[in-house]
Amino acid sequence: MTQQYFTALAAYNSWANNKAMAWLYELSNEQWEQLLTSSFGSVMQTVIHIASAEKIWIDFWTKAPNPIYLSSHFGGSKTELINTWKTASAGVYDFIKNCPEEYYSTPVTFVYPRGGSGQLLYWQTFAHILNHSTYHRGQLVTLLRQVGFTQMSSIDLATYYLTYLN
Repeated sequence: MTQQYFTALAAYNSWANNKAMAWLYELSNEQWEQLLTSSFGSVMQTVIHIASAEKIWIDFWTKAPNPIYLSSHFGGSKTELINTWKTASAGVYDFIKNCPEEYYSTPVTFVYPRGGSGQLLYWQTFAHILNHSTYHRGQLVTLLRQVGFTQMSSIDLATYYLTYLN
């Protein structure tokens, strides 16, 4: 675990998120809100979940007072949500880029969405959020196909490495 490795993963996360966000701008309102069967009931609800998770972990890392899960109250437009996600995604990258490696083994206290708290080491929370975002971006790809959007390209980590790091 080095800052270089974590920064590379955060850069990948931002790259993959930005590709997914570009696809979302092409959706109609009907596609955006269409009810589907998945972990979340629509493309919009899945995006709210991803953006909320990335945002809340930054709040936990920075010990923000009163962190609030975006998923509990978001009522804005598609553009507002995509911009929120873009800000959170960049925030994950900026945080790790400026985070000293000594911090990786410090505990991070977090609050569960339904109450209660827990604690993990920073490096564990960072690995979690990247894995979480990758998992739900995969669901997003499936949901996009279900609403008829097929103009996607690979957002695989290997694609990122082959395209941008070689």
